[in-house]
Amino acid sequence: MKKLLIKKITVSLLYLISFVFIPLATSADKLDIDQEILISADRQAGDLKNKIASYIGDVVIKQGTLIIRADSVKIYQEKVDEEVYIAEGKPAKFEQILADGSKIILQADEIKYEPAIHLVVISGNALLQQAGSEVKGSRITYNTLTEQLDAIGNSDEKTSTVLQPKKKAKT
Repeated sequence: MKKLLIKKITVSLLYLISFVFIPLATSADKLDIDQEILISADRQAGDLKNKIASYIGDVVIKQGTLIIRADSVKIYQEKVDEEVYIAEGKPAKFEQILADGSKIILQADEIKYEPAIHLVVISGNALLQQAGSEVKGSRITYNTLTEQLDAIGNSDEKTSTVLQPKKKAKT
């Protein structure tokens, strides 16, 4: 009887722990992708037959902690549930709060965002900023799920990185 009670308590605790701690380990990207999408713009147009939507003038797209700001955004669907966002601006910006609570900012002349495959490609004066550090290049590819990046320069300019040291705790 006592063993059965201990087993029930153990199972209950494990069940409770899984609901409390597993969501904390989930990335912000996974949480954001399940949120509603809010889009505001000065003007919008759509081609419903071809599944293309265009937003022009002071465009802001919000989904959870993700925010895209641009002069114009075109959204089209390559496959079912696989939208592609093309944002243009001087600069267009992509911001998101990561699972650890830090903010990442990507900005460039063009942003291509494919949420189904967790990919952001920024090109033209590309800049990625996080925790005071930054990476510049002509093109930067960033995976929102794995938080991995790949920066490429061009013949006129190499990639550059500025890393900020971690601040030491005062004793």
